[in-house]
Amino acid sequence: MNDELREKYEVVIGLETHVQLATRSKLFCSCDNDSRDAEPNTHVCEICFGMPGTLPVLNKRAVELALRLGNALNATYPDKLHTKFDRKNYFYPDSPKGYQITQFDEPIVPNGYVEFPLGDEIKRVGITRAHLEGDAGKLTHPDGKNYSLVDLNRAETPLLEIVSEPDMRSAAEAKAYAQELHNLARYSGASDANLYYGNMRFDVNVSVRPLGTTILGTRTETKNLNSFKAVERTIEYEAKRQIVLVEHGDKVRQETRGWNEAKQQTYPMRSKEDADEYRYFPEPDLPPLIVTRAMVDAMGHFDYLPNDLRRLLAESGIAPREAEVLVASPELAAIWHEARRRKPEHARFVFTWLTGPEISLREQDAKPSKLTPEVINHVAGMVQAGQLSSTNAKTLLTKLRLRSADPAELATDLGLLQESNESELAEIVDGVLSRNVQAVADYKGGNERAFGALVGAAMKATSGKGNPPLITKLLRERLKD
Repeated sequence: MNDELREKYEVVIGLETHVQLATRSKLFCSCDNDSRDAEPNTHVCEICFGMPGTLPVLNKRAVELALRLGNALNATYPDKLHTKFDRKNYFYPDSPKGYQITQFDEPIVPNGYVEFPLGDEIKRVGITRAHLEGDAGKLTHPDGKNYSLVDLNRAETPLLEIVSEPDMRSAAEAKAYAQELHNLARYSGASDANLYYGNMRFDVNVSVRPLGTTILGTRTETKNLNSFKAVERTIEYEAKRQIVLVEHGDKVRQETRGWNEAKQQTYPMRSKEDADEYRYFPEPDLPPLIVTRAMVDAMGHFDYLPNDLRRLLAESGIAPREAEVLVASPELAAIWHEARRRKPEHARFVFTWLTGPEISLREQDAKPSKLTPEVINHVAGMVQAGQLSSTNAKTLLTKLRLRSADPAELATDLGLLQESNESELAEIVDGVLSRNVQAVADYKGGNERAFGALVGAAMKATSGKGNPPLITKLLRERLKD
């Protein structure tokens, strides 16, 4: 499809994001909520299996975390919010009850918005609602077999489904919005939001309409995407597919679709149901939940959220594009934030180290990092005092990431400290000048490269431990004569 045809249409995008809340137990029972490495059907009970006569009991912590994420989403709450649970009726093998306990018309998060940077702009996407619900189980399809297996470990895990307004107009904008939701879920502490384990999944709604019109086109919903790249590519593919259909006089079908990663295309799964087809009705086994102002306020304190961090990074002279590298890692951001609070003058040093490959790429290691704000500020102070070069600082921090030690003592043991004794370095510089007469003559004759050779010779004479700024200063002084 050529660009001219694409520009005749506007793409309208909305996301439904399922966030698994970081509770210890499931939403309506006491089964373990973390089943990512468990054998199938081992974190289950009668409630998970939907046995007759079982009664759900609401998890208080799930309510608290939903309110916490609601606050991070800028939700506006009344003094008292009446919220309730409903039954969403549909049959599927991984839902043994034949219905899902969710929230329909009275959700726990009634509204909100998300602001995030996209290039040089700040975008805002409205939140229609976010509601609590118990997850379904999981179907697996063994290769070469004509049957499927049901694993109910995930059944009734607590989800907060965040429904956006159809405010996005490009795949890049939708990807940035999804990334910001990922940030907010982790910074608020509401969820681990681990994409690999399905702690956060995206359903993408896409429609197209002729540019300049206001009537929404027929939308498709592509389900269960678990990466930002998949969100972006799904939208790009669906937009092109739908535009081609409309251009050829065909209709876009309202349907649920899947994403084929290998083929990089969507495929039809089933016709898309409307709300009335689910026969929603109030859940009779759970009483309504009244959310008070005190409950909301108790979950509304944050040391900082992603946009607060971006502001502090900008005040520290960090460019927006660079800043996003740190914003994407709440664990490393916490170290930077506290280090900056204690020693603002070290902010740039600390940022550079935390976002460099020596540290940031190891964030996913099995062993937790032992780096602390105190340790990294100590190392920054050693660099500023001329005791440690920037290169050796990275080497030292790589070691300190794996072991608890005094930075100065470890630097000494590893032979990383710079030689900053001016009288001793002066003797070394004098020796270098006496042994490199030609380089001295070349420099005095206007060859600036010869000065670099003299600095290199002096550093070599100190086995790389000489303080480069001090060596440079001593050489300049002597070469004035």
